[in-house]
Amino acid sequence: MKKCVVIGSGLGGLSCGCILAKNGYEVTVLEQGSQIGGCLQCFRRGDSIFDTGMHYIGSADEGQVLHTILHYLGVDSNLQLSRLNPTGYDIISYQGEHYPLANGRDGFIDRLSEQLPGCRDELQRYYDLTTLVASSSPMHDLNRHVDLNIFAEYQTRSTSEVISSVVKHPVLKEVLAGILPLYAGEKDRTPFSLHALIFDFYNQSAFRIVGGSSAVADSLARSIRDMGGHVLTRHKASKIVCNDSCATAVQTVNGQQFPADLIVSSIHPASTIDLVDSHLLRPAYRRRIQSLRNTTGSFTVYLKFRKDHVPYMNSNLYYYRSSSVWDWQKNGKEWPQWLLYMHFCHIESNHALPQYAQTGEILTYMSYDEVRQWSGTSIGHRGEDYEEFKRKKAEAVIKALEEEVPGINDQIEQYYVSTPLTYQDYTGTLEGSIYGVARDVQTLVTGTVNCRTSIPNLLLTGQSTACHGMLGVLASSLVTCSEVIGMDTLLRQLK
Repeated sequence: MKKCVVIGSGLGGLSCGCILAKNGYEVTVLEQGSQIGGCLQCFRRGDSIFDTGMHYIGSADEGQVLHTILHYLGVDSNLQLSRLNPTGYDIISYQGEHYPLANGRDGFIDRLSEQLPGCRDELQRYYDLTTLVASSSPMHDLNRHVDLNIFAEYQTRSTSEVISSVVKHPVLKEVLAGILPLYAGEKDRTPFSLHALIFDFYNQSAFRIVGGSSAVADSLARSIRDMGGHVLTRHKASKIVCNDSCATAVQTVNGQQFPADLIVSSIHPASTIDLVDSHLLRPAYRRRIQSLRNTTGSFTVYLKFRKDHVPYMNSNLYYYRSSSVWDWQKNGKEWPQWLLYMHFCHIESNHALPQYAQTGEILTYMSYDEVRQWSGTSIGHRGEDYEEFKRKKAEAVIKALEEEVPGINDQIEQYYVSTPLTYQDYTGTLEGSIYGVARDVQTLVTGTVNCRTSIPNLLLTGQSTACHGMLGVLASSLVTCSEVIGMDTLLRQLK
């Protein structure tokens, strides 16, 4: 059996490990931390569980693309999914009104038309365009025979520009752009192709994972071990060892070496090349990867509610406090300018939702510059000034949510906080970037990361090589593994 070493145990690393193990490789996954999963991780405080990254998923009904991939990986039977409200899985709160996003073409158009009755034609144009662009990507339904020219065109046009070209109603423009926290959208920069993929992914169907997304990581790790592989925690890679023609092993900080015929790195591309001291990586490639611009970081407040006090909310609430959903990019605006508020589905029995929520989360953006002064410190040892910083920021976030959900502050028993530093420490992303490398119409060529490197047996995978989110990362894993297995073989296995 050929040996494959995977660096990083996030969704990209574990899914690549599972696919390669299915295809005859002896897989060893190396994780630097004590817990596997990357953005799939959950954490527990007392009897409460909190998701850290993968808060909800889409396209998971039978026959849809995510369901197909999860079934292939053997994960679907180990997950319990709770369907979000089909008539309003996402709620955009903008200028005092709530705009529900419903699943499916008819539901989506009908529900928004109830509040914006003169916008039906614009909604139809928008919906049909997003469907056209999304379906032109092989990621849409694992179909290689698609019109890539359409997808390529909308990689060069920004989300804000395209929405303005098909929608004239000023409020509807903001509402349709309101899902931008799902991809850290930037005005005039984020490709419409990314917006279309994300919108289509959730509009087909939307679910929470009952009990938390760590179930995905645990299932993938179990499958790798069942096929003779290894998933090792507290094994931080310190060097990718190379000879004159290829990579030969991965060395860890404790001096262990893991020989490899194939190495797959699921950590950030810049972190990967830092592990390589070889002429096989050209200086120009190193400079390009190291100069890649990353998406912003995030600040999250994890809420533990008083028992039986907060009715369970089966939708995700996006609350905008300024005149435009794009205002988060402007300095000097009151922080936070927006919030994403969600509940955690801790249990579902016989398709009956929880009556009350035990926990919830409030997420917003935060630049790494705000916490840079504590860079290099470790979790739990950053000092009183850092704790005071977190407390003030958390109070500002909760106060902002109180504007939208009056009385919520009185229902919070306890809260916990994560900053870009926390995210960096637990997931290994550079400067706590929420979605890895930023997609930008202005740097389409130089900002693209290929899964191949000039080292023939070193491959990259993860959110920076294709797209972020569950579907994006799994798609990147399929592309990466196709380099050694063949895409036709993978598609046959999937179908």
